[in-house]
Formats: sequence, structure tokens, C-alpha cells
Amino acid sequence: MSEREHDETTRPAVSRPRPAPEASPATSLREELPAEVPVRASAPLEEDAPQERPEPGPTGRQRLVAGLWPPRVTRAQLIVALLLFGLGFGLAVQVASNSDSDSALRGARQEDLVRILDELDDRTERLEDEKQGLEKQRDELENSSDQAEEARKQMIEKERQLGVLAGTVAAEGPGITMTIEDSKGTVEADMLLDAVQELRAAGAEAIQVNGVRVVAGTYLTDSGNGVGVDGNKITAPYRFKVIGKPQDLEPALNIPGGVVQTLEKEQATVTVERSTKIVVDALRAAKRPDYARSSSQ
Repeated sequence: MSEREHDETTRPAVSRPRPAPEASPATSLREELPAEVPVRASAPLEEDAPQERPEPGPTGRQRLVAGLWPPRVTRAQLIVALLLFGLGFGLAVQVASNSDSDSALRGARQEDLVRILDELDDRTERLEDEKQGLEKQRDELENSSDQAEEARKQMIEKERQLGVLAGTVAAEGPGITMTIEDSKGTVEADMLLDAVQELRAAGAEAIQVNGVRVVAGTYLTDSGNGVGVDGNKITAPYRFKVIGKPQDLEPALNIPGGVVQTLEKEQATVTVERSTKIVVDALRAAKRPDYARSSSQ
């Protein structure tokens, strides 16, 4: 082997550097852009995500309740409400007052209702008798030969009747005696006045209370531990002498819710006695009217 060949075999082989390949435009653009973020397969897409359901709105009943409560009251509504309340209260009071007068009859027994009906029939009969008496007087005046004498007789009779009503003459006849014992002192003037009015409505023609004559203009007042009748003080027991038809007077006092029942509620004791002869002898002086004059010529 020659020396040259030996050197070539002992020298290490030296490789020459290869020129770098030229980068293509697409490769250089990719290197300038940021790296793409890989998409996770597990992450769902927005389109595939389940949409949330909207909450249900209030029902019609809930909207109605919300509109009514809490109430929104205006001044005009308040005034109208007060007026309606006042009107309703007035109607209720009126109905209650009207029903009070009928409540006694609703709760009355059959015997009491029959007695009240008989009393009304008796009043009708009494008025009819009075009507017939007046018609008879008219016929006598028209048919009498001496009309002047007949008129004088009727005038005297009429004067007697008016004297009984005015309390200027004594009177007697059938009637009742009512005695009111008031040991508790609870009887007042208005209760005795109710008794007088009930007796008059039942046909009483003459009334006397403890020696005082009761007439059309009589007034009653409370006076200490008693009652004043036309300014005359009277005390218990109160004794009424009444002339009239006993069959009408006594039932009128004993009707349900009437005079006797009202007085007994006030712890007073009431006794009513019928009699064929009652004497009313308390008199009142005839008083000349201050202003009224007869219009007859």
C-alpha cells in the first residue's frame, strides 16, 4: 500500500454541511401564527347545550289577588265607603225598630192573638155604634116638628158628654181599677203615660189617677220619688180608675209587650180588677182658652 493510500485510510471522513432547504411560504406563515388550541372532544358545543326553560308566569287568580291586596284606597273611595256604611246602619236601625213592635206578636201565644183580634173587633164595633148614634141625631133633627127643642136637648146631652171628657163633671159607669205597686221606685212618668194612652186607645171615657183627673191636655213628669200629673205630685201605689168597657180595657193592658208586661219587667206589681160601677169624681176647673174662639155665629 502506498503512503497516499495509507493516509486516506487513517484520516477521519469529514462530512460537508448541507445547505438548509428553503422554507416554503406556507410553512413560514404557519410559524408566524400562534399555535392552535386543540378542541376537546368532551366539551359540548353551544348549539348542542340544553336550553334553560323560562319560569312560568303568575296565574290569573294570582294576578287578581295581587291587584286586590294590598288595597289601594283613595280619598274618594273612603268617602263613598263611609256614606254607604252610614246608609246601611240607618236602614238596619229602621228595620230593627219596625221589627221590635212586631216581635211581641210573633212570640205571642194563640190565646193572646185571639184576644188581640177580639179587641180590634170591639173597637170597630164601638166606632160603628158611635157612627150610628150621630146618624140618629141627624135624622131626629131633620124629622122633628120642633127642631129648636130637639136641638136644645141634643146640646144639653152634648154638653154633658163634653164635660165628662173635659173633667168638669163627675162620671160613673162600668170600667176597671188598675193598681201599680212600686216598691223599687223604678216606675217613671213615661210608663204611666203609656198606660194612659193604651187606655184611651181601648175606649176609656174617663180616667183618674190618685185623685187627679186625666184629660186631653194632661202631662206627666218625673218628680223626685214620684210622678207629677199636671203639676200635682203623686206617689206609689198608683191607682187608676177608668170608665169604659171592661172587656176592652183589661185585654189592652195585658197584651204581650204591653203595659203590664213592661211594668213587671221593672219589678213593679200590677193588678187589674173589673167592676160594674167605677166613680170618677176628681174635677178640673173649666179653663177659658187664651186664643181659641168658637167660629160658629
